[in-house]
This record gives sequence, structure tokens and C-alpha cells, in this order.
Amino acid sequence: MRVATATATVLVGLLAAGTASAADVHGSSQGGYQPPPGMRGGFLSEARFGVFSVDPFSEESSGAVHAELVFQKPLTPSDLFASYFVPRPHLGASLDFDGGVSFAFAGLSWNIDLGPRVFLEASIGGALQETRAAAYTTAARADGVAAGCGPSLRESASLGYRFNETWSVVASVEHLSNNGLCDEPTSMTNFGARLGYSF
Repeated sequence: MRVATATATVLVGLLAAGTASAADVHGSSQGGYQPPPGMRGGFLSEARFGVFSVDPFSEESSGAVHAELVFQKPLTPSDLFASYFVPRPHLGASLDFDGGVSFAFAGLSWNIDLGPRVFLEASIGGALQETRAAAYTTAARADGVAAGCGPSLRESASLGYRFNETWSVVASVEHLSNNGLCDEPTSMTNFGARLGYSF
């Protein structure tokens, strides 16, 4: 779990720096399109923490703590429709409760607002897995668990709800697969929910 733990440590440092940066720019405003909460000022957009069910349809299913930092868009077009095509970078880690598949991940996320509170999110990127011996069992491989292979592709889809300008909840499904990057094709699908804090 060293990779995922190291990533979690980096997340904490970035979170502290992002909080200070957000405080510096809080209260500033510009004309034209105003982005939703979590996409205004500073380099951090949002921090999310929650729990996931790891590959619940396999015999090796378990639970994991999930943490993610979402960064600001590199640019924010004045047009609302155009802004949907600009992604937000993200960085996160998943720490398995039972010593199974833990991983760090990074990629890009796109958001579409369905209203002032409800939004959809799609993400794509990569993951670096680190597993203990228990995750390398024959049963785990038979179930298709992405164990024993470091690099993987990661995609996720989420449905979110904003309680206010600061807090939100996000329900997500994520899929990891090695796509031929390792000797055996393996994959896993996780489901979870996270609480989000917007800067």
C-alpha cells in the first residue's frame, strides 16, 4: 500500500495548500459566465472523501477508503456550453480495508450541470495498483480482479448533488482494467459514495 499511502500523503499536503489559496481568492468575482461552486479561484476545486465497495460481484470483494482532489480547470471559457468541454484534472487514492487492491489514480474529469444542484461527471485516466499477497490468489484471478498488475486504465461515471455552495454528495462507479498491459487481462468494477467539499 506504499504507493496509495504516499499518494494520500500528497493529497493532504495539496489540500492544505489549496485551502490557503482558496482563502486568498475568496470573494473575488468577474463578469460573464459564473462557474458553479468548486470551480472558482485557487488551484484546488474540490476535495472528496468516501467509501467504495471493491468488486462486489466477485468472491474477493472488500471495502476501501477513497480520497480524491479535483483541481481547477486550466481555463474557463466565458460560454457555458464551451466550458463543458474543458476538463478538470484529478488525483486520488483508494486504500483497501482488507489488504487487497489499493491504488493511486490520476486523470481528467468532465462535468455537466443538470440544474443548479444536480450534475453528471465522467472521468478517464490511469491507475497504479499495489497489492498484498492475498490479492494474488488463484480465486482473485479467476474472478477477474485486477490484481498483480501495476498500471491500469481507469474510467468512472458519477451522479452528484450539491447541498449548497460548499458541500455535495457524489455516487460513483469506477472500472479498472489492464487492457493488455500485463500478461493476464484483469479488471474490476467498484461502487461508492463520497462527500465533497468545494473551495
